[in-house]
Order: sequence, then structure tokens, then C-alpha cells
Amino acid sequence: MDPVAFTIGPLSVRWYGILIVLGIISGLAYLIFQGKKEGYDSEIWLDFLLISLPLGFLGARLYYVIFNYDYYLANPGQIINVRGGGLAIHGGVLVGLLVTFLFFKRRNRGYLKTLDLLAPAILLAQGIGRWGNFINQEAYGYAVSAETLGWLPEFIREGMYIEGSYHHPAFLYQSLWNFFIFGLIYFFVNSRFYRPGRGLALYLIGYSAGRFVIEGIRLDSLYLGGFRIAQLISLAMIAAGLGLFYYTTKNKERLERG
Repeated sequence: MDPVAFTIGPLSVRWYGILIVLGIISGLAYLIFQGKKEGYDSEIWLDFLLISLPLGFLGARLYYVIFNYDYYLANPGQIINVRGGGLAIHGGVLVGLLVTFLFFKRRNRGYLKTLDLLAPAILLAQGIGRWGNFINQEAYGYAVSAETLGWLPEFIREGMYIEGSYHHPAFLYQSLWNFFIFGLIYFFVNSRFYRPGRGLALYLIGYSAGRFVIEGIRLDSLYLGGFRIAQLISLAMIAAGLGLFYYTTKNKERLERG
């Protein structure tokens, strides 16, 4: 597949970038729509994105570069080359948590409630952005037979024919799982079971559980020793999510008072 969508003079615009931008716009639309119900005006999200997006991208890139240290030490010029991929969502999430805390604390907004709004927006953006992996033919799984992929549309099957073999479309599994958890959180935070922090807890648990399983079939995982880094981080995030859910249960009255 051609990763270039179109060219403007010497500039090549890639599908990867288009899909990331589309994901960001979709997430922003969700924040504006859902945020109004909680008293957030649209301008606060625009201001937040102007700060958080570049820092989040930097965090996602640095995370990827750090865990591919040997390659980038030998090819330092490639560190800033993100056009072909190489962003790790866990790095972006870690930076995003810090930026969110600092930004909304100054505006006297509840940290947990804000993260409950951001969590599904991030999932929506991730679900769309994963299709950039498809165009780049990355984030795929181990080789399988053509019959195994018979349930998929032809364009996906053919896109997963890489270096002489068909491969599991891990990007698709992750995208669909992200959309599922997005829907789950959306309905949960609008239900009578909601308490501040539980949207974030469901994100940490739900997203990470799916990532842990799907990471096990990928061929491009980052490793620390003999362990897949994404699976280690996923386990830590699941533990944090369970701890947060327990906290919301033990501090019900305090959280409801804000």
C-alpha cells in the first residue's frame, strides 16, 4: 500500500498523519459535546490541546526511542523522523496524566472528573489512529493462513499480506477493542453507577487488558530483557485501575461532594 495520500509540490502528506489528525478531531468533538454537560466550555479544551498535544507526541516518541535505544544510537538522524510511525501510546499517556493535572489544577477543575472525560476521547482517537498502522503495514501479528483471515474484507486481507505471508491484523483487533471500551465508558459515566474516577479506572483496566492480550501476537513489540514492555506496562495500568476503582468505592461521599 502507498502510505502517501497525496503530494503538494515537494510535500508528501501521509495517511498516517491524516488518520492521527482525524482521531484528534474526533476526540475533541467528543470532549466538547460531553464536556458541556459537566460545565466545561469548548475553549478550555482547545487551550488544553494546544499544550498537551505537542507534549504528548514528544512523550510518545521519546518512549519509543528509549526502548529502541540501540537503533537510534546508531541512526540519530532518525529520531525526529516520525512520518513512518514510531509513536508509543503509553509514553503519551504518562505525559498526558501529568499535563492534565497541572493544567486543570490551575483552573480549579476536578482532576478525576476531567480524566473521566479525557479517557473515552483518547480511546476514540486511538481507535481511528490504529488504521494508520494498517496503511504503514506495521503493528501486525504472526503469520497465519489465508483461510484464517477469510472473515475479513478483501482490502484488509490483502493489506496483511506482508513479505510473502498473511498476518494477524493486530491493528484491527486493537482498534475494535478501543471502540468497544469507548462505548462501555460512555454508557457507564452516564449511568447511576458513576463516581468521579471510575471512567479513568475503566480505561486503565479495559484498554490495558485488551492491549496485554493483543500484544502477545504482535511481531514488532518492544522488549525489556525477555518481556514485552507493553505487557508489563499494561499489567501496571490494570493494577492502578483496580486500585482507583477501590478508592472510588471507599470514598463515595467525598467524591460525590467534589
